[in-house]
Amino acid sequence: MNDGKAAVPSPTIPGWRLLISDAGRFWAFRQKPFPVEARRAGAEPDLDADTFDDIQAVITRHEEIARQAAGQVAL
Repeated sequence: MNDGKAAVPSPTIPGWRLLISDAGRFWAFRQKPFPVEARRAGAEPDLDADTFDDIQAVITRHEEIARQAAGQVAL
């Protein structure tokens, strides 16, 4: 049985789970939690945006915050 709708692959971002709301808004959830230092620096594991391009940009920004926080951890 076919409902007449074509199967369209969902966009993906490695390390993140994406959901698209009925309204077309993108939600992203990081699959592995950020370290405490990254969270303190402002990296958020759950994000939202209006478009796929926007969610990619927001994820990139938060991953960069996490990278910078990891570089500042005293050994």
